[in-house]
Amino acid sequence: MRFTFDAELWIWDARRSDSWTFVTLPADASDEIRDRGAGPRRGFGSQRVRVTIGATSWQTSVFPDSTSGCYVLPVKRAVRTAESLLPGDTATVGVELL
Repeated sequence: MRFTFDAELWIWDARRSDSWTFVTLPADASDEIRDRGAGPRRGFGSQRVRVTIGATSWQTSVFPDSTSGCYVLPVKRAVRTAESLLPGDTATVGVELL
């Protein structure tokens, strides 16, 4: 299962450092991940994924967000630097459930 979408990068409210920068997956993608999640869920209800933004790909996890009802994806600093992204920018994100 693979999804491609545009999303704005945002900083987690609990920390005011750009170390914790995320994008929110669309509701339809989040619903499908919840319904079709492969294997047992990991800590915090996370699901393992392969992500591509621009020319950068990596493996990580998406986490359910109780506020939005959607999954959120952390975008690490190395990816933001390689793709010249800052919080508030919009990125095209490819997510594949592993």
